[in-house]
Amino acid sequence: MVSLLALLAIWEVAARLASGPLLPSPAAVLAFIVAETQRGDLIANIAITLWRVAGAFAVAMLIGSAIGIVLGRWRRANAAFDVWLLVLLNMPALVIAVLCYIWLGLTEAAAVTAVALNKIPNVIVVLREGTRALDRDLEEMAHVYRFPAGTWLRHVLMPQLAPYVAAAARSGLALVWKIVLVVELLGRSSGVGYAISLYFQLSDVTAVLGYALAFTSVMLAIEFLVLQPLEKHARRWRPALA
Repeated sequence: MVSLLALLAIWEVAARLASGPLLPSPAAVLAFIVAETQRGDLIANIAITLWRVAGAFAVAMLIGSAIGIVLGRWRRANAAFDVWLLVLLNMPALVIAVLCYIWLGLTEAAAVTAVALNKIPNVIVVLREGTRALDRDLEEMAHVYRFPAGTWLRHVLMPQLAPYVAAAARSGLALVWKIVLVVELLGRSSGVGYAISLYFQLSDVTAVLGYALAFTSVMLAIEFLVLQPLEKHARRWRPALA
């Protein structure tokens, strides 16, 4: 909290020294946020962007987790697809977004697909390493007692992978929402990315900072109120095993 107040103080001093439109004061940015909220534009754009973030995040987590578990459990599958994984990890997000828009058109499906494709490789890597770290003793116990697939999945696999899923979710959310803004800037007519692009063309720094701060605040709220408690819950069993 102290560091945040210090940052606001530095911003205020810098804005007064600049005394121009290139660096508006915190009060000016806050006034824009309030006015844009009252008009309804800010809330509408944030809601649309959050929908895209949620869609791409869900797709990436489901597909990436499934592939990561497969690659972690079967060496041949990992050897066969490791190069493809490296290619996707190093492919620029901008290239993937542009290709999706070219191939699928300027549609919602293309936007969500582009974001998901950028996130999936990261999820795969985290879940692959998590699967490799599974406790062999628990695996042998499940085999000896002939656990049904559902029981093994619920009581052996998922509790061990839950911390890795939580870690992938936390690291991935920050990546997803940043890429969503880029995708919106390139080919959408709504959302926070589109609004930032519009005000950029108008050279309105106050509006750009206003949208950036408002959406960042929303994502921080999700991080602290949802993702961090979920990660803590996912790791609750570890001290008991120590």
